[in-house]
Amino acid sequence: MAVENKMTVALVTGGGSGIGKSICLRLALKQYKVLVVDLDIKSANITVNDIISNGGQAEAFALDVSDHEQVIALFKNINEEHTVDILVNNAGIAHIGNIEQTKESDLDRLYSINVKGVYNCISGVIGAMKSQKSGVIINMASVASSVGIADRFAYSMTKGAVLTMTYSVAKDYLDYGIRCNCISPGRVHTPFVDNFLEKNYADNKEEMFEKLSKSQPIGRMGNPDEIAALVDYLCSDDAAFITGSNFPIDGGFVTLNN
Repeated sequence: MAVENKMTVALVTGGGSGIGKSICLRLALKQYKVLVVDLDIKSANITVNDIISNGGQAEAFALDVSDHEQVIALFKNINEEHTVDILVNNAGIAHIGNIEQTKESDLDRLYSINVKGVYNCISGVIGAMKSQKSGVIINMASVASSVGIADRFAYSMTKGAVLTMTYSVAKDYLDYGIRCNCISPGRVHTPFVDNFLEKNYADNKEEMFEKLSKSQPIGRMGNPDEIAALVDYLCSDDAAFITGSNFPIDGGFVTLNN
């Protein structure tokens, strides 16, 4: 009797909007089953509906990645039904301000989502990946994890932690066939950027958008589909020789902005 080919399962946190949604849609095109995880279940369901309407397979799950018990409970249930082959730790939040403008509550909130959230989600899949002797983990870091950026004290702290967690996981699980890499975007045009401009520069949004765009040497912001394309590659067999690496995708920001 022929053995039915197993469908690759990808779990994406923060999959309801922005970069996360683009990643979900891109991976669905590869005929992966996509588990769309987001704090906002309505947004997650919209992503799922978009995937299904294009012939793909997907499920939505509500999750606060900062809640360890909630994460472990959900992932336990998921692992009983699916073998998670790919984890994309995309969920995260931003903060603008130097150390004097960063309250303790700001620091704690950034840490709980951007750092502890990554820890929680990797903890939720690593046992199953070890058992199957394979797996891909992609963490979303930032150019702020590699270079100094003004007024990003707390955000840079958390993304630096994501970068070094990536190195540690890649090193520790080499013998289990698990690859772990991270992606470090520069400024990407997402709803967050539009909301930021609306909130802080309502009277000159276009001018500020142009200024922010030109802070990348290439002269524009990235778009979420470009980030998703890199995720797609790193999840594929074409990237089988790549682990423990950080991939800036930033229009030359890190290396050409000096």
